[in-house]
Amino acid sequence: MSDSWTDDILLKIANIIVYFLFLGSNVYTVAAPHDIYFTGRETYVTPAPWAFLIWSLIHLLLLGTVIYQFTASGKKVIIEGISWRFPLLGIMNAIYVHLWASQHYIFAFVFALFVSSTISHIYYVVKKFHAPGNVGDEVLVHLPFSLYHGWTTVLVVITAFEAFGVNALSVPAGVWTKVFVFLALFFLEATAAAYAFSSPEGDLAASFAITWSLFAIFAHQSVGRSAFIHWSALAFAVLSAFWVFLGIFGTYKRFRGGPIILDEERAPLVGSET
Repeated sequence: MSDSWTDDILLKIANIIVYFLFLGSNVYTVAAPHDIYFTGRETYVTPAPWAFLIWSLIHLLLLGTVIYQFTASGKKVIIEGISWRFPLLGIMNAIYVHLWASQHYIFAFVFALFVSSTISHIYYVVKKFHAPGNVGDEVLVHLPFSLYHGWTTVLVVITAFEAFGVNALSVPAGVWTKVFVFLALFFLEATAAAYAFSSPEGDLAASFAITWSLFAIFAHQSVGRSAFIHWSALAFAVLSAFWVFLGIFGTYKRFRGGPIILDEERAPLVGSET
């Protein structure tokens, strides 16, 4: 019996509804009169507002995801694999964004952990059990959830400092603040490296999401506020970018160089037999 687009229609409709709920919650933070990205609590890891543009890319790709679920390939990974975890992720994310936008940072941090846990489970299912079989799987499933996973790691760090850190506009960066910021930046850079070399092909999308954020932190944390934090952010951002480019080079070399080297190694053997 052939698959029908009406199979598991309840879950498919739930995915669409939650997608727009999820999207709307983030559009609200951009369009709201209080401009949360400019007037939220300032900490010593607050990135430049353009860091949050990565949401736009994730939303665009996820729009393709909820459409892709109606295809046979999409149904296998999205409906049968991810299942109800996607609606759960959307609901958790909407709650997190609402709490963050209303500046309830401690509760927002708790839900950031819930979001991170949910996306980590989805990420594991997608990477472990659903290797991409075509371009649709790669672009509309693996790519958005990789970006999402890396970006959520950044959000957990940012929200943690908003919940428990000092206000950068009124409190100078002390020794302990600098230590914790340095450790947070190091953690993000190390995570980017881990993504880039997590498998033979790496996860460059997740690594890129963190690299993008590190450059945004560097751009926003001025020398006048704290030279140590400013230059530390740049150093870790450059190092993170190095891992991304190294991963891209390695992927390109495997994709283009592997078969060619193999053929060249075979050539003398073939020639020697004639």
